[in-house]
Amino acid sequence: MQYVWFIWSLIILALWTVIYLFKIDSRKEMLKMSLITIPFGLTEPLFVPKYWLPPSLFDLAEKTGFDIESFIFSFAIGGIVTVLYNLIFKRGLVEIPRIERSHNKHRLHIYILFIPVILFILLALFTSLNHIYCGIVGLFVGGLATLYCRPDLKGKIWVGGILFTVLYFIYFGSILIFYPLYVELYWNLDNLTHILVLGIPIEELLFAFTFGMYWSGLYEHLYWRKLIKTKA
Repeated sequence: MQYVWFIWSLIILALWTVIYLFKIDSRKEMLKMSLITIPFGLTEPLFVPKYWLPPSLFDLAEKTGFDIESFIFSFAIGGIVTVLYNLIFKRGLVEIPRIERSHNKHRLHIYILFIPVILFILLALFTSLNHIYCGIVGLFVGGLATLYCRPDLKGKIWVGGILFTVLYFIYFGSILIFYPLYVELYWNLDNLTHILVLGIPIEELLFAFTFGMYWSGLYEHLYWRKLIKTKA
């Protein structure tokens, strides 16, 4: 099982590549948000080994807490989640006029963008929660807070969370078909709820939903864009 995590990360990167190649009009958003997501790979020591300890290339995870796979995975999901809703529901983007940006509801714009990070740090420092739960709470509250500034994104935020959860369920489940003991061997289930959904830790699905919630609307929120219907 030495290369399962590496192969797993390459599979999601391959999906990113397919979308990037065939959806020319989504390339800018995908690339920008994937580059923003890459640094999330630096958080891996927060989860190794208290959350999981997967075999990785050159045994980096075991030796250092870091691994190459986390950077690949972070890059890929950042771009995919950003455009998934738009691809399925045929939505394009237009810039929000500057006069609209001055509305009262946007006065907390910059603070709301950082809510997941702030909450994660506070929960990690002042509670004994496993860091995966700190991340889930931070992302969920961040998604809800986005609705204050951008109620127009409510469909993308909620549905985006569901879409990524479904995609992630299929993606994770495909690994268990070939390696059914992977979770049992490499997740620290004693530190978690022990709740499995067809073999997948509920924490993984909660992460997928909350990440999908927050990240699906982040490009529009960060770069002052709104959704419009397109013909194709």
